[in-house]
Amino acid sequence: MSHELKIRPLAADVDDLRGVLALFTGQATQVDAAGAALLASLQAGGKLLTCGNGGSAADALHLAEELVGRYCRERPALPAICLAADPTALTCIGNDYGYEQVFARGVEALGRPGDVLIGFTTSGNSPNVLAAFASAKRKGIITVLMSGRDGGKARGLCDHEIIVPSTTTARIQEVHTFVLHHWLEAIDAHAWPTQCP
Repeated sequence: MSHELKIRPLAADVDDLRGVLALFTGQATQVDAAGAALLASLQAGGKLLTCGNGGSAADALHLAEELVGRYCRERPALPAICLAADPTALTCIGNDYGYEQVFARGVEALGRPGDVLIGFTTSGNSPNVLAAFASAKRKGIITVLMSGRDGGKARGLCDHEIIVPSTTTARIQEVHTFVLHHWLEAIDAHAWPTQCP
């Protein structure tokens, strides 16, 4: 009996992504405005907080680690914290307050006015990301939504909103990664002062 694996042709996924990107270019102004807000915060001594669940947590971690570490060029380490990265904090907060509060408590503890919170939720409906945005608003933190579909319940809540025009989670996350790299290139290109030893 044959058990040949049937997979969707790569060309079909490439065509799908190409179509989403073609539609997404209409959001260039929003993407660049959000990127400018990130850069302005970092220039002023602010920090970046990120959060998300599952694959979106991986995107949140990706952005934070590239800032603390290095993307392409040598520059000072920049302050960024992924609120999904600490399992002890997540399990403590989840146990004591409920999973909906795991990111909001992190924002309350670590965020300061002028910082930026980027929340990744492909549906726009993740309760813990929505709670984080509410916590950020109370503290005067700039908010950036990274979403897809129609933006869900998060649409209209944030200072900057990047909503990928697709209902396919994989395509949404692929475009999110493209946007992150676009922002990181712009941040790397900034003339950062030399870091003291």
